[in-house]
Amino acid sequence: DLFNTDMQVDGDITFNGVNVQKVRNVYGLRRRIGVVFPLPVGLPLSIYDNVALAPRLAGQKDRAELDVIVERCLTRAALWDEVKDRLNSLGSMLSGGQQQRLTIARALSQDPELLMLDEFSIAVDPVTTMRIEDVLKELRDELTIILVTNLVQQARRLADRTAFFLGGRCVEVGVTEDLFTGEVKDTRTRDYVDGRFG
Repeated sequence: DLFNTDMQVDGDITFNGVNVQKVRNVYGLRRRIGVVFPLPVGLPLSIYDNVALAPRLAGQKDRAELDVIVERCLTRAALWDEVKDRLNSLGSMLSGGQQQRLTIARALSQDPELLMLDEFSIAVDPVTTMRIEDVLKELRDELTIILVTNLVQQARRLADRTAFFLGGRCVEVGVTEDLFTGEVKDTRTRDYVDGRFG
């Protein structure tokens, strides 16, 4: 769980070389990081307003510019073609998979440098999971993505580098393909990847 604040943590968490626990402008930092939770978080707003919310809060008032942002983000989240004719409909009326892609579009609306996804596929069907994975494959060339998943093969499909955690502790970090096919430093990593537990 990426957002478990009860976990005991050693060390520092840095973003672009800055310790996040010492940042004075927390809101400025948050605008640079997009977050997608396990369950879709549909705000009680129209599809358009779900995506336009963060830019508006950041001071964007120009409707034409908001239109561009909304279309760009919905397109990047592979949702535009499905909703372009009903942008004024409530986001909560979308299917679960569409709501999760709307959540991704909303996270992208602030042009983050980092996108964090916590078990994004837990509440969506396999076809929707595959569509979202395709979106993430396209996005990984544009921004850094941190993905938390219990699905070993999903990590293999999506990650360039993988960190294996067990009991809240980092067991091993390395190039994803090496963790699946190469030498591992800790036998627990191989046992998990091979399905001996988990």
